Amino acid sequence: MQPRNMSMSGVVDLAAVKAAQEAKAKAEQARAEAARQGGGAVSAVSPASLVIDVDEAGFESDVLQRSTEVPVVIDFWAEWCEPCKQLSPLLEGLAREYNGRFVLAKIDVDANQMLMQQFGVQGIPAVFAVVAGQALPLFQGAAPVEQIRQTLDQLIQVGEERFGLTGLVVDPDAQGGDQEAPAPAEVPAGPYDALLEAAVEALDAGDLGGAVQAYRNVLADDPGNTEAKLGLAQAELLQRVQGLDPQQVRKDAADNPADVPAQIAAADLDLVGGHVEDAFGRLIDAVRRTAGEDRDAARVRLLELLEVVGSDDPRVTAARTQLARVLF
Repeated sequence: MQPRNMSMSGVVDLAAVKAAQEAKAKAEQARAEAARQGGGAVSAVSPASLVIDVDEAGFESDVLQRSTEVPVVIDFWAEWCEPCKQLSPLLEGLAREYNGRFVLAKIDVDANQMLMQQFGVQGIPAVFAVVAGQALPLFQGAAPVEQIRQTLDQLIQVGEERFGLTGLVVDPDAQGGDQEAPAPAEVPAGPYDALLEAAVEALDAGDLGGAVQAYRNVLADDPGNTEAKLGLAQAELLQRVQGLDPQQVRKDAADNPADVPAQIAAADLDLVGGHVEDAFGRLIDAVRRTAGEDRDAARVRLLELLEVVGSDDPRVTAARTQLARVLF
């Protein structure tokens, strides 16, 4: 089974948007229950559940579904890989040390070639993470323990701040797999929950215009709402590419390098297709070559696409640096 519900290489994935919003709602309910009972998080698990072996058949339940509760770190390894024999025990020890802040999923690449290809693994050991259904690379090869700790701390922070993931409760006395979590407490709906839910329902129904309007309604009262800003950027992107002829758009862009609208349309398609660096590079080149309104149009679209991918992605940081060099 191939991984689903995640944004590989920056691909815009409506299921990932929905997963993130559902994860946030679930986390808020869990926090209310924890406050009522005096502590705790989403689920109670045994220490053995913090390190799991995952194969293609179990990827959806063991990684994708679990990632809506807690960041899942993936260790791609093989028996013949000498660096893996150093890194894997280190990651396992950190999983126990972090005590439920993340789960370590170990994938044997020899037995799971499809997963290796899906993640674009070029060499092992390779370490990725999945957070609220979205995949991101962490590092490749052996790394010092302090560097790994810093990476894990950043990952956990992103999970908490962007997706509301509170982690798992570890019960030292638990045996075997996860225990059934208590029913979450009923909590009052937030001021924009209904509008955000309407946006998700519109996305599920393919009503991109309705989703765009719902997100705009939230932002009209709360301009800093992170969920609405991300959802609006993604919905508007999908709305722009809807009905385009990809072959014609790419031909127009190739035939007319100075045509900024053609480059902008091609960049939208690049991003939706997962070609993140191509999309950014195309627009940076357009900014470099043009002036006036054309230059400003390319710059604005680039900023919109950076918002879609998210500030945590290193490609966004690199693109912002390149844009600054071009502008100044």
